[in-house]
Amino acid sequence: MDTLQNPPDPTVLARAAAKVKRHVLPLFVVMFIVNYIDRVNIGFVRSHMETDLGIGAAAYGLGAGLFFIGYAIFEVPSNLLLQRYGARAWLTRIMFTWGAAAMAMAFVKGETSFYILRFVLGAAEAGFFPGIIYYFTQWLPAAERGKAMAIFLSGSAIASVISGPVSGALLNVSGLSLHGWQWMFLIEGFASIVLCGFVWFWLQSHPHQARWLSDEEKHALTSVIALEQQAREASQSVRPSMFKLLADKQIALFCFIYFSIALTIYGATFWLPSMIKKMGNLGDFQVGLFNSIPWLISIVAMYGFASLASKWKHQQAWVSLMLVIAAFGMFMSTTGGPVFAFVAICFAAIGFKAASALFWPIPQGYLDARIAAAVIALINSVGNLGGFVAPTTFGLLEQTTGSIEGGLYGLAATSLLAAVVVFFARTTPQGGVPPASTLSTRHHALRSGPQGAAS
Repeated sequence: MDTLQNPPDPTVLARAAAKVKRHVLPLFVVMFIVNYIDRVNIGFVRSHMETDLGIGAAAYGLGAGLFFIGYAIFEVPSNLLLQRYGARAWLTRIMFTWGAAAMAMAFVKGETSFYILRFVLGAAEAGFFPGIIYYFTQWLPAAERGKAMAIFLSGSAIASVISGPVSGALLNVSGLSLHGWQWMFLIEGFASIVLCGFVWFWLQSHPHQARWLSDEEKHALTSVIALEQQAREASQSVRPSMFKLLADKQIALFCFIYFSIALTIYGATFWLPSMIKKMGNLGDFQVGLFNSIPWLISIVAMYGFASLASKWKHQQAWVSLMLVIAAFGMFMSTTGGPVFAFVAICFAAIGFKAASALFWPIPQGYLDARIAAAVIALINSVGNLGGFVAPTTFGLLEQTTGSIEGGLYGLAATSLLAAVVVFFARTTPQGGVPPASTLSTRHHALRSGPQGAAS
C-alpha cells in the first residue's frame, strides 16, 4: 500500500523505460529478423528441393504449412515454461533449438523428413513471440508497451525485405559436396545459434537483475509493474475457457477476419518466389531481389494507411478497403502473364499487409480489458492457421491441376467475404457493457497463453 500512496517519480520511470528499450529492443528486432527468415526461407528453395529430392508441389505445400501446426500445438506450453524458468533462459533455449532445427533442414532426404523437420521447426520456435510480449510485461509499464511492440514488429517488415536477397545470395554458395540450398539452411540456422549466445549474456529475466539500471530506476519499474499486476488480478478472479471465448459471436468474427488476412499473407509468402521464377531466366539472387519489392511497397502502405485511419476514424471501412485491394490484386494476378501477375501481387500486398495492421484496433476497442490479452492470443492463434491452409491448398492445386489459379481465386473470394464481414464486427462493447462480463467466469485458462500480434 505504500507504493500506492507513494508512486515513483514519473521522470525516473520514464528514464528507466527509455533505458530498457535502448537495451533490449535492438536485440529483439534482430532476433525477429532471424526468426522470420528461418520460417519462410523454404520459399526460395522449392525448385531446388524438387530437382534434388523429388519433393513436389503438394508435399512442399504441406511441409510449409506443418510449421504452423507445430507452432500452434506447443505455443501455450512453451509460454508456461517461459514463466517458470525465466525469459532469459527460455528465449535462449528457443533460439538454440530453432537454429538447430533450421540447420537440420539441410539434411532433408525426402518428403517424410521434410514434414518432420518443418513440424519440429515450428515446435522449436513456439513461444518466441509471446515470450517477447511477456518480457515487455515484466520490464515496461503498460503505457510504454505499445511503442515497444511497434518497434519490435518492424523486425518482421525488415525481414520480409531482406530475406529474399540474403537467401538468394546464399543459394550460390557451394562446397563440401553440399548444394546451395543446404548451405542456405546451415548458414541461416547457425546465425540463430550464434545469436542465442549473445541473448544469454545480454538479457536478464527481471529488472532487479539489471546492473545498467540504478536502484531508483529498478524500484520505479518494479513498483509500477506490480501495481498494474495487482489491478489486473483484482478484476480477474476466474478464467474463461477457449470454448467460452469462441461462443462470443464477435470474437468468432474477429478470428475469421484475421484468418482471412493471414491466409493471403502466407499464400503470397510461400509461393511468390515460384511465381517470380516464371518471369524469365532469373538467378536465385535476382529472384530474391524481386521478392523484396512487394514487401517494401507494403511497408510504405502500412504506415501511410495507418496515418490516414488515425485522421479519419472509420476503422472497419479502412480494413474493408484494404481487403478489397488485396482481393482485386489476387484476382488480377490470374489474368495476365508472369510479369503482370507479379505487379498484381505487389498491388495486393498493399492491401493484405495494411489490413493486418489496421485490423487490431477493432478487437482491442471491443474487448473488456480484463481478457483482452487472452482473446487477442486466441485470435492470433486461429489466424495463423492460415499459414497451414494456404500453402497446403496451393500445393495440392498445383500438383493436381498444374496451376495455382484456383488458389488465387480462393484468396480473392475470402478477402472479399472478410471485407463484408468486417462491418458486422463491433469496435465498441454493445450498450457500453463489456462483453467479457459474460465470459469472465473462467479467465485464467488463456492468461498464460500466447499474447497475440498486438497489445
